[in-house]
Amino acid sequence: MENRYKSVFDIIGPVMVGPSSSHTAGAVAIGREGNRLFGGVPKKVTVHYYGSFAQTHRGHGTDYAIAAGILGFTTEDLRVPRAPEIARQCGIDIRFVEEEGQSPIGHPNTAILDMSDGEKNAQLSGCSIGGGAIEVRDIVLHGINIKPAGSLPIVILVDFERKLNHEGSLSDFLKLKAPFKEKRIYKSHACYIYEYDIQNYFKPALTGELRKKYPHIICL
Repeated sequence: MENRYKSVFDIIGPVMVGPSSSHTAGAVAIGREGNRLFGGVPKKVTVHYYGSFAQTHRGHGTDYAIAAGILGFTTEDLRVPRAPEIARQCGIDIRFVEEEGQSPIGHPNTAILDMSDGEKNAQLSGCSIGGGAIEVRDIVLHGINIKPAGSLPIVILVDFERKLNHEGSLSDFLKLKAPFKEKRIYKSHACYIYEYDIQNYFKPALTGELRKKYPHIICL
């Protein structure tokens, strides 16, 4: 992947509860993107580990890190090690599966999150690339398989009205405020999905503006 590191902090790593930037902090980040994709905390999550994650997740705290991210915790939150217990207390079922064979997204530190709440289902395939940074290489949402470039940020608009003018409006908005490298359009009988690979990180205020202006938008 090109331009996977967008600042020096992607290399140094975040302030975090350890022990590992790639297996702990990166895992928190994957869980948080799952939370954002789902639009909150799902009731049931099955985490499929591949490669190094499958082999070392217990020792490196990957389980509690993924759970913490799903709950919306940040890497420095002191509740991170207690996240599985907190999830159980909240009635959230999180299970971890060690998968054999190669990662479906081609990275040794892979976690695939299958999330549901009884009505909605979503899947996010993420990998930890070092220093707490991650890539999201595969998403399934509303039955549509989305293939982003990988590096964050990623903007997704779900258009249940299936009107391409919504895509045009969002594209014009992003060109001015958050230029994108690539745009993809996915269509099904239920909805259209527009996915944008954004060039650089944008400020939280812009995320709030996007959510106010465009219903059903997801900012990863």
